[in-house]
Amino acid sequence: MDTTEQINGRYFFDGMSVDGDELLFWLILDEFKKNFSGIADMVAVASMLASFPVIPVRGKLDAQKTTRGTSPLSLASRMLIRQCFQKKRRTITWKKMLRGEWAYTTSVGAYVGRWVPWIGAVLTAYDLSIITRNVVHRYMLITGEKG
Repeated sequence: MDTTEQINGRYFFDGMSVDGDELLFWLILDEFKKNFSGIADMVAVASMLASFPVIPVRGKLDAQKTTRGTSPLSLASRMLIRQCFQKKRRTITWKKMLRGEWAYTTSVGAYVGRWVPWIGAVLTAYDLSIITRNVVHRYMLITGEKG
């Protein structure tokens, strides 16, 4: 049980006597374990990891401007979804985003493969914001500091 009792600059957390920095560390781990354990969280992280371009490919046009390789997610989505759009649709890749440009594609599979990781990034950012808010709130409760 957390307590606000402080003896010689040390706090009590989960049966341990810790200083302020250790308390923050244990609170982060505790909140992470509580909030980042569902299947949606695992899928979000997996979608981001599967989007890294680790599969080498040849024959890309304009090799100076394109990203080297392709991702397992993009490869799988292109193989599973073979439909095409009538006209090019805007998508985003890391390299184009850093240059402030859009990537365009007519492939529905490529479109899906490029946007799925961003959904995972939004879910992960939301989880991290909740974890941060909870850690700050609990830290202030235990230490008695005012925000």
